[in-house]
Amino acid sequence: MFESPATATKPLKPKAEIRLVDDNGLIISCEMHGNAGNPALLFAHGFGQTLQAWQSSAARLAELGFFSLCCDARGHGGSDWLPGGQYQIDQFVNDLTRLADFAGRPAILVGASFGGLVGLLAQARQPQLFRALVLVDITPRWESAGVERILTFMRAHPNGFASLEQAAASIAAYLPHRREKRSPERLQSLLVRREDGRYRWHWDPALLERIADNSERYQADLIDPARQIRVPVLLLSGSDSDVVSQSTIAEFLHLVPQARHVVVPRATHMVAGDRNDLFTNAVLSFVRTLPSGRE
Repeated sequence: MFESPATATKPLKPKAEIRLVDDNGLIISCEMHGNAGNPALLFAHGFGQTLQAWQSSAARLAELGFFSLCCDARGHGGSDWLPGGQYQIDQFVNDLTRLADFAGRPAILVGASFGGLVGLLAQARQPQLFRALVLVDITPRWESAGVERILTFMRAHPNGFASLEQAAASIAAYLPHRREKRSPERLQSLLVRREDGRYRWHWDPALLERIADNSERYQADLIDPARQIRVPVLLLSGSDSDVVSQSTIAEFLHLVPQARHVVVPRATHMVAGDRNDLFTNAVLSFVRTLPSGRE
């Protein structure tokens, strides 16, 4: 069990990096932004991402009176890889449940893609876990072609890159719509330089085989959990997403009738990265309609 920041004796800095150890000794790397006594937002990134996906939004929301907790999922970023690589969905659900407990009170989950699905499962199992959900470009059913496009990119360089410039070129080709291209220097936090001198992504390759391959097998098991959600829900979708569609969104809104849906214009599946200003404003508008969360 993790110690709640709301009960910690030391005041939090505007941004604090922490490393949490679960019951089995696995380390989860997190960042906290803002005052731990403020209404809490727990950010869960997508498959193959890191907590860096949320840094701009988390910092801005903290400035506006919220406490933001962003963590690297197991097998990603600064968090530990699972020995043996035997990843299972339930492990991610359990991690997120512990992190919600760490927040010290019912938080608002902001979950992108895989992180949103994990949050959906966690909330269905413990209906009081979160007081609201923000699901970012994900629904219980998704478009397989869009997911396969992402996985093709993730599988494309199993031997890594000879240089940061080569990695930057690969990302630019994958995200041609991005006006601002990542410089090689900015990529260092997303890549790990191994003993052979080559740069590889920050995530455990075993995740692809254990979690991502044949991901459609999970879809049927997500329908009932979606029906069980009773808290307020915001679904944010990118106007140019190839992962969700009108049909998958319509089904979700039927399953979760209290959900609101907002389309972020000129955004792909990478909503927060494509239009961070609009994404953050949409989250802020939604959470301001909720009770204060200080009770």
